[in-house]
Amino acid sequence: MNFRKISQLILFTIILFGLAACGSTSSDSASDESGDSKGTISIGQINWPENIAVTNLWKAILEDKGYNVELELLEMGPQMSALASGDLDVAPEIWLPVQDKSYYEKYKDEADFFEDPWYEHGKVGLAVPTYMEDINSIEDLNKNKDKFNGEIIGFESGAGTMMVAQDVIKEYGLDYKLVASSTAAMITSIKDAVEQKEPIVAPLWKPHYIFSEVDLKFLDDPKKTFGEVEKIYMATRAEFDSDHEKVSKWLKNFKLSDKQLGELMLDIKDNQDKPLKGAQKWVEENQDVVDKWMK
Repeated sequence: MNFRKISQLILFTIILFGLAACGSTSSDSASDESGDSKGTISIGQINWPENIAVTNLWKAILEDKGYNVELELLEMGPQMSALASGDLDVAPEIWLPVQDKSYYEKYKDEADFFEDPWYEHGKVGLAVPTYMEDINSIEDLNKNKDKFNGEIIGFESGAGTMMVAQDVIKEYGLDYKLVASSTAAMITSIKDAVEQKEPIVAPLWKPHYIFSEVDLKFLDDPKKTFGEVEKIYMATRAEFDSDHEKVSKWLKNFKLSDKQLGELMLDIKDNQDKPLKGAQKWVEENQDVVDKWMK
C-alpha cells in the first residue's frame, strides 16, 4: 500500500470518529443548533382539573421550546407502571405523604421521584354539602347511613385517594360502599345533589374548582387516615435526566402557588374544548414565572 492510500485511510478513519462523536450528544444538546424537533416527550395525564391544567401547561412550554409532547391519558396505576418500564417519560402528579404512598413504595427504585414538590398545600378528605349541618365528622356517617343510602360516591378506582378511602371505611368501621366511577361522573353527581339539596358524600381534594362552584366542607378526620397537608410531586422514568437534561432541570424548578394554580385551572376551564389554548394564555400572562423555571 503506497503512502497516498495510507493517508486517505487515516483521514477517512478520523472523519468516521468525528461523526460518531457528534452523534453521541444528548437529545437536548444535539438539536440546540438546528431547527429540528428536539425529540418527543410523553407525559401521563389523568382527567383531574389540576392534572389537565398542568399537563397542558408543560405541553405549551415544551412545544414552544421545540419538543413534541404527547399527553397519554392513563389512570394512576397504569401510569406508574409505564413510568417504571420506560414507556412514559413523566408522571406529573404524585400526592405524598399519604395518597400515593403505595405507588411510591412500589416504584421508588424504578423511577426518579423528585425531592421537592411543585405544589405544597394539597388537602384530601370526605366532603359533604355545607347544608348538612349535623354531619361534620367521618364519625357521624354511620348514624346517618340511610341519608346517603350507604354509599360514598367516588371516582377512578386506581387513584391513590380511592385506595385511602377504602382504608377510611375500614379504619372507622363504616357500613358504606365506595362507588367507583369517573371524576366527571362524580362531579356531576355532586352538582345534581347540591341543586336538589340532597345528601351526598364523596372523596375530594383541593385544589379543585368544584369548591368554587358549590358549597362543600371536608369532614373532620380525627384518626388522620387521609393525612393532613399533602404535597404534589413529579416523577420521571429512569435515565430521563440524562436523555433530556435541560427538561429535567426545568421540571425540577417548577413551582405553583395557590393563586397561580387557581388561575391556571380557570383558564383551562374557560377553554374546556381547547385546554392547550387556556394553558398558552396563562403562559403569556405569566411569562416572568415561566422564565424562572427555565433557568
